[in-house]
Amino acid sequence: MKSPGKSLKEALLCAQSEDRLTVGVYESAKIMTDDPDSVSFCILAVDEEFECDIALQIHFTLIQSFCFDNDISIVRVSDTQRLVEIVGGKVEQFEDAHCVLITNPADGSWEDPALEKLHVFCEESRRLNDWVPEISLPER
Repeated sequence: MKSPGKSLKEALLCAQSEDRLTVGVYESAKIMTDDPDSVSFCILAVDEEFECDIALQIHFTLIQSFCFDNDISIVRVSDTQRLVEIVGGKVEQFEDAHCVLITNPADGSWEDPALEKLHVFCEESRRLNDWVPEISLPER
């Protein structure tokens, strides 16, 4: 895949415009618990805070396990601030942007080419034993 970062940005923007994004570890965990079949894709954002926050690391481990068990594609990004900018907010607005979910539309009648590319990218990464591949988000 040429640019998984570009595809991720496109998928996020599409999902944002259709109100299919969930931002936040706790909000994401609630969606995953209540309706796991509605989740299409998971993005975990790591930063300096992640390295020092044991609770966040435990949450990430649980989210990763849940995604593996429910066949949800999952990636990591290393720029939480850029992720927040893409989803249309300010860092203060999304205090907890360490996890972002893209959910399926209610009517199920859509296909997002960027999201399909990301699913293929994740499948290929898993074949290479890279279970949670890291994607670099494109600059502005």
